[in-house]
Amino acid sequence: MSDAIRHECGLAYIRLLKPLAYYHRKYGTAFYGLNKLYLLMEKQHNRGQDGAGIATVKLDITPGHQFMYRQRQSGAGAISQIFQNLNQEVAEMEKMYPDFKKHPGLMKGYMRFMGEAMLGHLRYGTQGRNNVEFCHPFLKTNINPTRNLSMAGNFNLVNTDELFAMLGAHPTTSIRESDLGAMIEMVHYYLVMADETDPQHLNLEGVLKQSATHFDGGYVCGGLIGNGDSFVLRDPNGIRPAYFFRNDEVVVAASERPAIMTTFNVGFEDVQELQPGHALIVKADGSFHNPEIVPQREKTSCSFERIYFSRGSDAEIYRERMQLGRNLADKVLRAIDNDLKNTIVSFIPNTAETAFYGLIKGLEDYLNDTKIQKITSRDLSEEEMKELLSRRVRIEKIAIKDVKMRTFITEDASRDEMVQHVYDITYGTVRKGVDSLVVIDDSIVRGTTLRQSIIKMLDRLGPKKIIILSSAPQIRYPDCYGIDMSRMGDFIAFQAAVALLNDRNKQHILEETYQKCLQAEAENNLMAENFAKAIYAPFSPEEISEKIAQMLRPDGVSAEVEIIYQSLEGLYDACPQNKGDWYFTGNYPTRGGNRVANRAFMNYMERKEGRGY
Repeated sequence: MSDAIRHECGLAYIRLLKPLAYYHRKYGTAFYGLNKLYLLMEKQHNRGQDGAGIATVKLDITPGHQFMYRQRQSGAGAISQIFQNLNQEVAEMEKMYPDFKKHPGLMKGYMRFMGEAMLGHLRYGTQGRNNVEFCHPFLKTNINPTRNLSMAGNFNLVNTDELFAMLGAHPTTSIRESDLGAMIEMVHYYLVMADETDPQHLNLEGVLKQSATHFDGGYVCGGLIGNGDSFVLRDPNGIRPAYFFRNDEVVVAASERPAIMTTFNVGFEDVQELQPGHALIVKADGSFHNPEIVPQREKTSCSFERIYFSRGSDAEIYRERMQLGRNLADKVLRAIDNDLKNTIVSFIPNTAETAFYGLIKGLEDYLNDTKIQKITSRDLSEEEMKELLSRRVRIEKIAIKDVKMRTFITEDASRDEMVQHVYDITYGTVRKGVDSLVVIDDSIVRGTTLRQSIIKMLDRLGPKKIIILSSAPQIRYPDCYGIDMSRMGDFIAFQAAVALLNDRNKQHILEETYQKCLQAEAENNLMAENFAKAIYAPFSPEEISEKIAQMLRPDGVSAEVEIIYQSLEGLYDACPQNKGDWYFTGNYPTRGGNRVANRAFMNYMERKEGRGY
């Protein structure tokens, strides 16, 4: 999207079911598991560019020797750095033992991360905290192997303070300010209880059932236990995505299906979705089961993820993004009065390309229907027939991001000038004063880049009209389950609604809504209802879109500017299996979401920074 926001994290889990010597014989390397972990993480690199981490548990280690290891790295090159460190360990060992790689047992004994259970994580710092202590996995250590726990995940919880209070925990700052900190404390609490009850037979399913009943949020988390057991758990609404593959050699889980398909060279049908509320559990002896941990609720998988940042090589996501663009065709035709002859269609940024193709197909359907009607309605001369059949939807690559540009100047006026030049435009493509220019984006969250850069840039081409499309509906409410869209006052749709309230002398709605929030907070009942819906209630989506266009149109722009958003009906049609829409509708799948929306609105009214959760 043209607006920069934080995205979701990515998870990678591998459990080797055979001894390392097996992979050495069959695949020619005992590094089979680590190689696959590296690929699985790199194939999800889009999910984490702030940091990464891995953890490993070794099975059947002599008592007294270390069996669990972790390495974390912050920064954009975190994945490469982690595995370069592993390569350096190998190089050091080869100096002492030239035939080192021919002996898997020796490798396992001397290499820290040569183990059977592996966990990888890619991080986007949703709280803006990108230092290494916030990178996953987290660890809980103990002299007793069963009480050692490493966890990582893709999630946000909205009740971390309640979890810490319930446990009576007083963690360090880095733990307290991380959702994973609350989750690992809760799981570890029940893990210790289970070990005390039956030290010989850990009931991991029971541990997860007891822990997960307390979690409010969207999550996929993985865990490695020092006794050799491991798991991957998904929230009961299926908000965050998880897929898995298993055969007699390996059990694998990841946040994205194509990552597994590519890494293990398996087909679409071989990779299963981990069902909401279920867990993958692999015991130390390699036995596998997939129990329901929390009763499954209405499935509300995140639709925004499908629209924007998941890897589009997934067959289902590709079709969905195509349909999102196709569903905007009728709105575009109305906006240009069906004048495709004098309209150019393009896309910004590259992630909107698939939706762009869908939009083109929708416009081509209309154009083909028009051709048929004209051909069948009257006799055409040969020249008229040639002209009619040669008509195409006009497509141009209007803007190309200049990757060399960096807005390094921090002074506001100078920085705004620099931002305008982050994209290069293709001159000579638009007939000045004649052509309309239609540009599709994934979504419009804040509108900052549109106002500061893109609309000004497009206007330099001289179009009669600029139409900006969003393949997502208007984002009106915070997302508290993974994507960092937390401050309601940042959303251009909210700003437009507030402006309309002021225009129509309805400012009292803001104060009335605020008072309702204060009363609910005093009664400890902020979760009961999303009071912030009242801000949007007086207006249609079209009225808000019109106001957004006015607000985003910079001074000095000559062209008319129109903003068109995807409808909710278009979203549901394109993504029928991913019905999570709380950022568009305010209908949160958990009660904690209502509290987040209300708190975000209160923060706006009180002029407070920070998240609503």
